[in-house]
Amino acid sequence: MKLKKLFQVRCSFVEKVSEPVLNKLLDELLHCGVLTDSENEALRAKLRPEKARELIDTARKKGADASTKLIAVLSAADPYCCRELGLC
Repeated sequence: MKLKKLFQVRCSFVEKVSEPVLNKLLDELLHCGVLTDSENEALRAKLRPEKARELIDTARKKGADASTKLIAVLSAADPYCCRELGLC
């Protein structure tokens, strides 16, 4: 369910998520083991739209647990964006 929902909001996520929120997501997802150090470093080197697109795709590819963690971290970091996307 979370995988499908992330796919549905992918374009809106890329448009709406801010750089500071993306950086917070990267920090938290690295801390909880969703992202590896190399994935984190590669994502940080990208511009905001590509960073957002690849982050959501990476979480989706890693499955339901990673997707759920991404949504939880987004909810904590930017509850307005999370609600606007219909994820919370």
